[in-house]
Amino acid sequence: MRLALDEAHKAMDRNEVPIGAVIVAGNQVIARAHNLTETLTDVTAHAEMQAITSAADYLGGKYLTECTLYVTVEPCLMCAGALGWSQIKRVVYGAADDKRGYHTFCENPFHPRTTITGGVLAEECSTLVSTFFKKKR
Repeated sequence: MRLALDEAHKAMDRNEVPIGAVIVAGNQVIARAHNLTETLTDVTAHAEMQAITSAADYLGGKYLTECTLYVTVEPCLMCAGALGWSQIKRVVYGAADDKRGYHTFCENPFHPRTTITGGVLAEECSTLVSTFFKKKR
């Protein structure tokens, strides 16, 4: 999760919503990403989406069945759906997102074999996003 937080800080430095993601296969980081929605003027350029694309490219296939995603904020429904299609093995997130997180809209959009762990470094992840939006107001 610390590596995902590093990515979130990179997003903040680019004036992007500070969310970072890392995908690990075995003990190796195969993808690092952060939000790029402003940079790319693309509402789908969330950290998770960028990481999924990078990991699939690295592995040479669309399924991430032996991978773990670490992301600083609970995935939105779009990202959770993409993670479901990727058949990712595990999702670990930091802060819950009670406004836009997947759980607000759907109980479990992931693949049936995907395991979910929330609340990892939650306070640090949440504080980063809160600080970003306080500066915006």
